[in-house]
Amino acid sequence: MPRLIHLNGPTGVGKSTLAARYAAAHPKTLNLDADEIVRLVGGWREDFHGAVELVRPLALTMAATHLASGHDVVMPQLIMRHGERDRFAAAATSAGADYLEFVLLTPPETAILRYRHREHHIDHVVEALGGAAVVEQSHDRITAYLTPATRVIDASGDLGDTCAKLIEALAEQLN
Repeated sequence: MPRLIHLNGPTGVGKSTLAARYAAAHPKTLNLDADEIVRLVGGWREDFHGAVELVRPLALTMAATHLASGHDVVMPQLIMRHGERDRFAAAATSAGADYLEFVLLTPPETAILRYRHREHHIDHVVEALGGAAVVEQSHDRITAYLTPATRVIDASGDLGDTCAKLIEALAEQLN
């Protein structure tokens, strides 16, 4: 059964990097990074949040279409409301797929350090909203979002270590 593998977590934790690595190692898996689609919307730099609101339903439709073809989708996307998670799960269900959410976490200092050393096209938005303070706030908000059923992956190590933890967590879901 195809899976919508949702990589959730605070800004700077490594969601996009992990998704790209995972998709590259799993043929026909779609790396559906909604932040990449946002760049296709005119005026996204001036109204990033408005563009995200336009893109998220498009991305979920793309995910459902790919899932319905029988292939996995990995989607790195920060969400902090359970209603949004329900929309992701509904998109997967509508395509006859499983929805698996994994929250990647590191200490806030690690995410801030990664944020400061990366080059991502949304960094100007993060910087305009407060930079490191936004990264720390997203960590606090995602931590508050967690439920006892949330699957958390410690992303404090290197990318290879985090990828191995994701593979292990996915294997556990099959059992």
